[in-house]
Amino acid sequence: MNLFVTGATGKVGSRFVPRMLQRGHHVKLLVRDAAKADWLQRQGADVVEGDLLQPDSYVDALRGTDAVVHLAAQFRGVDENTTRISNIDGSIALARAALMAEVPRFVFSSTNNVYGSGQHSRPNREDDEPRPAFPYPQSKVEAEAALLRLHREQGLGVRILRLPFVYGDRDPHIAEFLPLLRNWNPAKRFSMVHHADVSQALMLAASTPGIDGRIYNVGDDAPISVAELLQLHHSEISSEALQQDFDPWDMVVDTTRIREELHYRPIYPSFYSARDAGAL
Repeated sequence: MNLFVTGATGKVGSRFVPRMLQRGHHVKLLVRDAAKADWLQRQGADVVEGDLLQPDSYVDALRGTDAVVHLAAQFRGVDENTTRISNIDGSIALARAALMAEVPRFVFSSTNNVYGSGQHSRPNREDDEPRPAFPYPQSKVEAEAALLRLHREQGLGVRILRLPFVYGDRDPHIAEFLPLLRNWNPAKRFSMVHHADVSQALMLAASTPGIDGRIYNVGDDAPISVAELLQLHHSEISSEALQQDFDPWDMVVDTTRIREELHYRPIYPSFYSARDAGAL
């Protein structure tokens, strides 16, 4: 396939793009600073220097593309306005450019944090009403809605993936997250997914016909508890955390739809299987 990828130097993109190149796909990357993607260019990617908010800088590069895989996003370390501009306005600008260039498929990476807590007595499903609690998922909900409007009104071939906590491939995500985890009730569980399975889900979304306008939860088969992750990383459980209230279904997702419609099956069904395979 001919893929056009944003966010190629981020946690997900930097692991997705090499996998696609190794599988023989042609990949173009939109980056602000070409020097930061030099290592991907050496692996065979084409690098386009540009800004999401300035489609004139990349619309010509979109022509002939089979699918856009939009991974670029602002999450931590920026103010709310920057988050909104990047995650909403940038996504809309890219989608309009894809329509102009007649790109048939547009894969949008979202988050399972859109669901919020306190809604159900079961894992979260794609048709549940979003109740995002902080700016990052709020911006993703608004971006999803805007892209779905472009699907209905102009035929954008959008496919939305809601990712959980992503790990693996030497990603420091878990280590970075441990200070926050120590404050959560150790009985709380949440869905996770290995980078290999993110890549699998993204390619299924990019290549499967007839799924425009659909939303898919992504995850492995075994949500893990805070206590397990802390123990596996030799981190103690605080007595204060034991007193924290929590919603047992917050951050736990139902993956029935992606399994049934895209035939997704996790390569690493649990954190333990990835650990045992040496894939952390």
